[in-house]
Parts: sequence; C-alpha cells; structure tokens
Amino acid sequence: MKLIFFLQLAGLAHLALLCAGASMPAVVQMRGHLKSLPPFLRQLFWTYYSFIGLCLAAFGSFTFFYAEKIAAGDSLARAVCLFLAIFWTIRLLVAAFIFTMRPYLTTPLYRLGYTALNGVFVYLIIVYTNAALFPIK
Repeated sequence: MKLIFFLQLAGLAHLALLCAGASMPAVVQMRGHLKSLPPFLRQLFWTYYSFIGLCLAAFGSFTFFYAEKIAAGDSLARAVCLFLAIFWTIRLLVAAFIFTMRPYLTTPLYRLGYTALNGVFVYLIIVYTNAALFPIK
C-alpha cells in the first residue's frame, strides 16, 4: 500500500513540475531571448515546450490514476516505471552537468525552487525504480 501512495505522490509531483515549467518562461525572460531567433525556430521551441508539458501531464495523470495497477507490477507497468526512472535520471544529470542555471538563480527563492526541483527528480527516480524492481504482487 505504501508504494501506491508514493506513486500517487509521484503523479502529483509531475503536475507540480508542470506548474513550475509554466512559470519558467517569465523567470528566465524566455520570450526576450527567443526574439532573436527566426520564426520557425521560435515556433519549434514553443512546440517542443508544449509537448514536454503534455508528457508531464500524461506521466502524472497516468501515475496518479493507475497507481494500483502500476504497483501490481505486470510487465508493461514495470517497463514504464523503468523508462520513467531512466528519464528522470537523465533529466537530473542534465541539470547537474549541462544546464548552467547560476545566472537565473538570483534570489534565495529561485535557489530554493531549483533545489526543490532537483529533489523532485530524485524522488521520482527512487519511486519509479522501486516500482520497477519491487512491485507489490
């Protein structure tokens, strides 16, 4: 039963990431940075950004509403959990080694938010790894 609860929290965490992502363009003045790009590249960026949001909404909704089935550990559920564990591990590694966020972390609140964001990634990795490896049968 604990795994189901942790999966439901993971589902809600995805929705929290969606909300954080929605606030990000204003925080980093994204529209201003994108103005110098040709229209196609701006459209491409916003399309990718929207699809990422759609994926977060789907990951979160599926995890929340199907937590019991995911926790039961059939082969598809375990494969999806393994995929999500790898997905969030890569995202955490990108945050640690590729993104340079220092210019945007200008206030204590932004620094706290960024730390919390990475904490959510770690939580998702732990939950999905556990669901993939140790389902409740």
